Amino acid sequence: MNYWRKMRGHTQSPPGVGKAEILWSWVGSFLGIAAVGLIHEHLLARTALILVIGSFGASAVLVYGAIRSPLAQPRNLIGGHMLSALIGVAAHQWIGGLPWLAAALAVSTAIAAMHLTKTLHPPGGATALIAVTGGDSVYRLGYLYVLIPAGLGALVLLAVALLINNISRNRRYPEFWI
Repeated sequence: MNYWRKMRGHTQSPPGVGKAEILWSWVGSFLGIAAVGLIHEHLLARTALILVIGSFGASAVLVYGAIRSPLAQPRNLIGGHMLSALIGVAAHQWIGGLPWLAAALAVSTAIAAMHLTKTLHPPGGATALIAVTGGDSVYRLGYLYVLIPAGLGALVLLAVALLINNISRNRRYPEFWI
């Protein structure tokens, strides 16, 4: 059967969520990103360290907005970011002179490694890419990038998720740890 003919009957949008779910997602993401930003501003801004990276915005979508997703669970959040950061730094240090190749190698290898370790977390791909394209402030960190920002920032997001996602009796996080 023709694909388009087959899809004609499937024009329904995905199911929505209730207002309470939207509110808890908003509160969690606001507090999680605010916590990462405040720690950066008050503890790290005067150092060469960074804590705010773009991939944490995507992690916030998962750990506050899609809390039942296997991709949002603690193992995936922490492991996905840290493993991807390690791979991204290695790719930059080994072949950073060819940024397009380092970027492609970092992201694809991070995806494969997350699959192999059962830590698939889509924002991890961005964490690997940032290690290659992040500029001097990221490059100066070297392998410290794995711990700060990738590890510490993910832990802060997790701490807020554990608190906020379990306030409402209709939400439970995490679904699993390991």
